[in-house]
Amino acid sequence: MGHREELLAAAKRLLAERGFAHITARDLVAESGTNLASIGYHFGSKDALLNAAIIDSFDDWGSHIEAAMRARSGDTALDRLQAFLAGLQHGQEDNRSMMVASLQAFGQFEYAPQLRDDLARTYEAARRDLAGLVLQQDPSEVDDETARTVGSLALCLINGMVLQWLIDPGAAPSAADLAAALRALAQPDAADGGRSRVDAR
Repeated sequence: MGHREELLAAAKRLLAERGFAHITARDLVAESGTNLASIGYHFGSKDALLNAAIIDSFDDWGSHIEAAMRARSGDTALDRLQAFLAGLQHGQEDNRSMMVASLQAFGQFEYAPQLRDDLARTYEAARRDLAGLVLQQDPSEVDDETARTVGSLALCLINGMVLQWLIDPGAAPSAADLAAALRALAQPDAADGGRSRVDAR
């Protein structure tokens, strides 16, 4: 493992233990066994390293999500979306500290153009990946409109569920709750001539 990987791993450990605002460059050096010059060489600054660790940590939920998709995935896109959210919710229980640190880091993007750009690229790829996951398509086959609509809806559900779960886990919706709400909205509404509630204007 090179210095870059050692710094990323150390940053993720410290973020989970202390949160974004309570980590110094010397903490990162001590935890990683590297040196201050390595932070500047590989990332440019301490904050850039912490931001990179936050974005890199998104991949760490993959095992929870993949297991949930295999165990619960159904025949419809909504079944698969529910399975994905269930995996994410299970991952939240193991990664609460990192999620809190992520929110602290996201609060910096207004003053950190590089973080904004990194997050924008991450979200752009996530929209396409999520749409492919839900629709059982290779992400490379997902067109721009589907990524913008289906992928964005999945991101909205993820971000909203995470925030509600962090604030009040007991009252936050489960994956099944969100799927039930979407099914209810898609049901024909007799008062609107059989259109679904989401089509009604």
